[in-house]
Amino acid sequence: MTYFGFLAIFVGIPLLGVLLWNQRDARKGLALPTDLQTWSPWVVIWGHVIVAVLYTTPWDNYLVATRVWWYDPALVTGLLIGWVPIEEYTFFVVQTLLVGVALLLVLRRQPVKTPFVPNLQLRIGATLGAGLLWFVSVCFLVLNIRAGTYFGLEMGWALLPIMFQLAFGADILWHYRRPVLGVLLGFTAYLSFADTLAIASGTWTIDPAQSFNIFLPGGLPIEELIFFFLTCTLVCFGVTLVLAEMSQQRAAPALKYCPPVLQRFLPST
Repeated sequence: MTYFGFLAIFVGIPLLGVLLWNQRDARKGLALPTDLQTWSPWVVIWGHVIVAVLYTTPWDNYLVATRVWWYDPALVTGLLIGWVPIEEYTFFVVQTLLVGVALLLVLRRQPVKTPFVPNLQLRIGATLGAGLLWFVSVCFLVLNIRAGTYFGLEMGWALLPIMFQLAFGADILWHYRRPVLGVLLGFTAYLSFADTLAIASGTWTIDPAQSFNIFLPGGLPIEELIFFFLTCTLVCFGVTLVLAEMSQQRAAPALKYCPPVLQRFLPST
């Protein structure tokens, strides 16, 4: 299975489905709940696409350069940016779009009617918990535990922005936990299943010397499940926090210091 074939079948088709469903919602006038109407959803999702590409590119290039994972040259176009094939950059974009648009569909159908209760203790506790996981994962790298290389690199890379998201709005995310967790867990499972098929067909390979060699049914390395959980978390948390009215109110004191040229693009609070 070529890499673009994988993208077309397992990401392109479902992405087309959620886009058409989103368009149907627009024709029917089905909108997000009022407490999630601060920004244009498309501005938010495309903003996340840009961040995903910029933040993931150096990290993923390092993984390929150090042979944590590699691809079959016969199954890609051969067009590289750095060490990574163009198909991989395409995956950054389409995964973010797929998860982001699916989240919009669910948020429209599961409005949260309970009042929001700020919870500083939850924010602190969640951030400390993520920080502890980050510290443990980085220890695998510092101590040069080779079998924990992939785990340490992915956790160390993803948990930094997740800690920021939790510190800012773990209580906001908890308020929207049902739709957020539904999309997060659903797409983690789906993309892990698709990845299992891609690895089995040789599209890409995870270095057994730099992973724990713990496999899920079908032969999926546990690190791949963790990867999709982390990336879906980043998208779901990020889109929800940017859209939420409570986030705008919380960020308002800091946003007033933005340059005037940027302030006109900010939503009113």
